[in-house]
Amino acid sequence: MTNKSIKIGSIMGLVFLSLSCNDLDDSYQELQPLVTIPANFPEFIDSKTNPLSADGIALGKKLFFDKRLSGNNQISCATCHQQNLAFSDGFALTNNGISGKKLERNSPALMNLAWTTNGLFWDGGSTNLESQAFAPLAHEDEMHQNLGELIEELNEDAHYPAMFQKAFGKAINQADIVKAIAQFERTMISGNSRYDKYVRGETGGHLDENELKGLQLAEQFCFSCHKTPLLTDNLYHNNGIDSNFTDDTELMIKKGRARVTNLADDLGKFKTPTLRNVEKTGPYMHDGRFATLDEVLNHYSEGVKDSPSLDVILKQNGKFGITLSETDKKQIIAFLKTLTDTAFLTDKRFAEF
Repeated sequence: MTNKSIKIGSIMGLVFLSLSCNDLDDSYQELQPLVTIPANFPEFIDSKTNPLSADGIALGKKLFFDKRLSGNNQISCATCHQQNLAFSDGFALTNNGISGKKLERNSPALMNLAWTTNGLFWDGGSTNLESQAFAPLAHEDEMHQNLGELIEELNEDAHYPAMFQKAFGKAINQADIVKAIAQFERTMISGNSRYDKYVRGETGGHLDENELKGLQLAEQFCFSCHKTPLLTDNLYHNNGIDSNFTDDTELMIKKGRARVTNLADDLGKFKTPTLRNVEKTGPYMHDGRFATLDEVLNHYSEGVKDSPSLDVILKQNGKFGITLSETDKKQIIAFLKTLTDTAFLTDKRFAEF
């Protein structure tokens, strides 16, 4: 991996916008990359039904930050997905939705969603980014927007009608609203942390002794679920935070993946979040019950609860959880902080202005 990275250097894989190329055409423009793929990442596979386009991405970005997408014109996607927090919101359970009620799920961070191919939301209740977007738009405690009224509002805008025509060749409609947002979200790629540079052998990729020991511990105890290079396996696990999954609430969130599959084996299983930018994405777990990374590691070390669906990784040799010393925990956290991708957190391509 290192030799390959040195050979490639900082050159990333690129997915290019197709433009006509004619030396005699004054309108000719140099090809511009739509997304940059880190050399240590898997191949970027675009959506067959909603492929990226420069116009679609630009439209999606405008919609992502537009508060008119909510029923009271006060809440945008970015309200709960803030760039400086890796597009999470810093709350365990936010009450920033239109009703002011506390939501039942922690707002997930948004990054590397082009590779999220096994369901979205903590329980995988949505199959793709396009369908996922309808849920917060319509939910009465989140954005609670009437989609018919939204189309009327967007049609009154000086720019949206032309932008939709340019991106999709059609007038504004519900399907293309979520398609554009999904295109923008698929471009939000984070792969330039200090750890990535270390893996690729690039300048700035230095890890100190504590961080390297933390990496070794993470490889031993964390990477089985937080698989490299995306640092998630995109699967669902019961990590022992609960042992009783009775839940009569609307979302039945405590049931985890079982809410979707109705399988007892899936009780308490939630999607593995990426560890990328994890320093910025707390509080942690589907309900934000752990405020800090120290609390997370204390759970895995001393707090794992048994149940029939508990992941086998967390019950080895008759013991629950992972044996970690206080030094181990500090070193793992030191490594986790090397996963912060400052370039992603400040990239103007993903910023409102």
